[in-house]
Amino acid sequence: MPHDVDLIILLAIGFGLALVFGYLAARLRLPPLVGYLIAGIIISPNTPGMVGDVSLANQLAELGVMFLMFGVGMHFSLKDLLEVKRIALPGAILQITVATLLGITVSMLWGWPFGSALVFGLCLSCASTVVLLKALGDKGLLSSVNGKIAVGWLLVEDLMMVIVLVLLPAISVLLGGKHIDTHGPQHAIWLTILITLLKVSGFIAFMLIIGKRLIPAIMQFVARLGSRELFTLTVVACAVSIAYGAYAVFGVSMALGAFFAGMVVKESDFCHRAEEETLPLREIFAILFFVSVGMLFDPHILIEKPLHILAVVAIIVAGKTIAAMALVLFFRYPLNTALTVGASLAQIGEFSFILAALGISLGLLTTEAQNLILAGALFSITLNSFMFTAIEPVQQWIRGRSSLARLLERSSDPLAMLPDAVDQNYLRDQVVMIGYGEVGRRITQKLIEQHIKVVIAEENREIVEDLRDKDIAAVCGVATEPSVLIQAHIQHARLVVISPMDILDIHRIVDISKQLNPAIEVLLCAENKEEAEVIRTDDVGQVFYAKEQMAINMSQYILKHIDAAHQKGH
Repeated sequence: MPHDVDLIILLAIGFGLALVFGYLAARLRLPPLVGYLIAGIIISPNTPGMVGDVSLANQLAELGVMFLMFGVGMHFSLKDLLEVKRIALPGAILQITVATLLGITVSMLWGWPFGSALVFGLCLSCASTVVLLKALGDKGLLSSVNGKIAVGWLLVEDLMMVIVLVLLPAISVLLGGKHIDTHGPQHAIWLTILITLLKVSGFIAFMLIIGKRLIPAIMQFVARLGSRELFTLTVVACAVSIAYGAYAVFGVSMALGAFFAGMVVKESDFCHRAEEETLPLREIFAILFFVSVGMLFDPHILIEKPLHILAVVAIIVAGKTIAAMALVLFFRYPLNTALTVGASLAQIGEFSFILAALGISLGLLTTEAQNLILAGALFSITLNSFMFTAIEPVQQWIRGRSSLARLLERSSDPLAMLPDAVDQNYLRDQVVMIGYGEVGRRITQKLIEQHIKVVIAEENREIVEDLRDKDIAAVCGVATEPSVLIQAHIQHARLVVISPMDILDIHRIVDISKQLNPAIEVLLCAENKEEAEVIRTDDVGQVFYAKEQMAINMSQYILKHIDAAHQKGH
């Protein structure tokens, strides 16, 4: 077969097998990327049968890494992170530390040097953004408090891994790996680290000062032309050019360049359009990345090192989960939040593969270590969907058998009770607001302006703390629990306003509210027309949803405007 069609053969076979095994994985309710990894294993040189060109696959994987990091940058939301910073920042750092130490301990017991053990531990510590977003989306948890904490936690993990990717080449010689500059002096390691940090700082400063203004301006100029393909090309060119420029001019990794390109594009007014129109291309290269990673895996390790693989899977699935749950409970979040965050982090993915590849290139990891990481990823991603399914039954089992679990959730928690400073007279005929999202925030602001008494019941502890700092009565907890509504003094309230949430949760809150206060009036916010119609059919309260209210308000304005014009004409 002529060599000039190797790329076409690789793409044809790779995409074909990825489609088949991705479909089978989806049918088994597993993330499709499990299928993509298996497709790569099938065309790997380590398995019999057809073999793809590994060198070409590695180049395509580089592009895949760039687009994956570009996507991570576009998903990075400083606002979302700040909402959960008090738990996500220390929680992620401590969980990475625990998982890394477990990885170091186990691998050093196997006789590995410290440098290899450190990189190996770091590879096991970072969860997959792709897997997490898919799992939370499938369960409808992305916009929930638990989902925001899990995503914020992972954003901190991603940032930590970006820092590791930047610093690891500079310190590799200290860890027993190759020197990043084979022509330079071997002893000037601290000077090398300083130069690396200065280059990274220069690149970040350039992106924040110039790139943040230049790229949105270019996108706006192209958008005015009205050409969809030119706009898509502009976004792709920004991602690839900045990634390469970061490497060629500043000497930093192309992955870091692509990450900052995504962050800068997100800051523009066209971020949603850019994300939507580049999504197919990013997904295609992500598939190629996972296929190429599968091509590196040697299945023989399943037979040769089964106990090693078992230890790796135990660290990822059990060690990380227990550490994350303990930290979440320590921060006084409920058991459901702890289980959700624990399940979210019980897998590894793209950053682990990127870091493992860098470790091999620096001489810090062996192919055996990479195969263990790949095996750990395959098994943990496969098990992850089952862990999410198990959250509810595990929660019920724990609560049914352990009084300690109930105490852990709300034991002596000052935020679970209204402050003593709240006047008892205030807690009569007040409005109880369930949830303090965008809708709840605006309604509360209007009520306070009109000197109407309001009490907030909110799951997010940081929001409750901020509200109390502003002298707004707020209680922390899940409103489906009677104790939370009792603390909000629902029994004396005039109205209860419920933010958009699951229908079953709405019914639970309304039932508890009616039991405690049969005369209370219920107002409900729905996300869409279908949800509003379901709630209206159930007849649990007065329902509002955004598009309907916008149509009513606009209709009233138009009619008022026309009436005024008629009166003026007469």
